Amino acid sequence: MTRADPISDALINLKNHEKAAKKECLLRPASKLLNAILKVMQEQGYIEGFEKVEDGREGVLKVKLVGRINECKAVKPRYAVKRDGFEKFEKRYLPSRDVGILIVTTPQGVFTHSEAKKQNSGGRLLAFVY
Repeated sequence: MTRADPISDALINLKNHEKAAKKECLLRPASKLLNAILKVMQEQGYIEGFEKVEDGREGVLKVKLVGRINECKAVKPRYAVKRDGFEKFEKRYLPSRDVGILIVTTPQGVFTHSEAKKQNSGGRLLAFVY
């Protein structure tokens, strides 16, 4: 099976396991970008933790769920955002002010939109979670 967008597949898988009240979710294929996105979600309290398990192929990420995710999706296309342009996308993807996060990749790494604002940095939108 070929995957058009592994990040999108992984986030949809996470949301479906969350809705089914599962405690754990397996995501494959594991990638550095997906690792970084999960790390941001863990720092914000949306997941409890995750670990990479080698399966001899592409690797699997085992994620422990908390039950805090209502919606999480990849942003397609991956919009480029200037450092002062996050407001428009917050209105588009998040339900209200100060609810949820936009996950952004910047030249310094993968951050939430608020951290990117603090660093005065723009980037590309990857996903949103609330």
